[in-house]
Amino acid sequence: MEPRFVIEAGIEAFHHRPLKEEIFEILHKRIISGKYVLGEWLRQEEIASQLGVSQTPVREALDLLVSAGLAERVPYRGVCVPSLTAEEIAEAYALRLLLETVAVRAAATQRTQAQIETLSRLSEQSKALVTLNDMPNLRLLNREFHLSMVTASGNSLLTKMYVMVSNKFPDWMLYEYMFRHPDLLEPNLRREYEEHKAIAGAITDRDADLAVQHTIKHIRNLGSELVIFLDVPESLLRVAEEHLGSLIKFHK
Repeated sequence: MEPRFVIEAGIEAFHHRPLKEEIFEILHKRIISGKYVLGEWLRQEEIASQLGVSQTPVREALDLLVSAGLAERVPYRGVCVPSLTAEEIAEAYALRLLLETVAVRAAATQRTQAQIETLSRLSEQSKALVTLNDMPNLRLLNREFHLSMVTASGNSLLTKMYVMVSNKFPDWMLYEYMFRHPDLLEPNLRREYEEHKAIAGAITDRDADLAVQHTIKHIRNLGSELVIFLDVPESLLRVAEEHLGSLIKFHK
């Protein structure tokens, strides 16, 4: 039987989950912590040797990384940590602003009781996660919160489009930056929690206008992080928004 392991305080230790998920978690943390750099190839055979497992679960874990937007599969070459251009990041930012604004307005009227309970649970689960070792879990909770919000719109095609866009948004790069600057952790994660809580509350109250307002504020704050943390020119974000301005009106 293959060994089972997790990351505990930076050490790979044995545990009991599907092996591909354990390997995914290890690789996930390596990327967020900067152990793998932008453009670096994730060699299946090398990783299997390092972890003492066969190549099959490593291949499956790499597929999970690609699905999560943490890695890119290049035909005939393999899987690598993606290196996104500033223009690509700006496009993903603007599309998130568009799609999440549309979705949250619908979610405020279409959501079910189970869906608002899920949003509240995901928001509260992130409240206590404030350490460096929490960051892979935080990233996953963040993505799950936003996906659950979009799913609550009741529009399956919108949800599929959102998944494609969110996989191109470099949230892992933002977490990687905070991983290297621990002083930023508490204030940024506290703000993220409060904004998620506000969005979930507006959806619960069926207040579509307020839900849109909170969502725009939240995504624009992420945009500010792109500028400050990743050196994405703010002008690119504004231009990307303007290109979508004819589709939806964004309130300041």
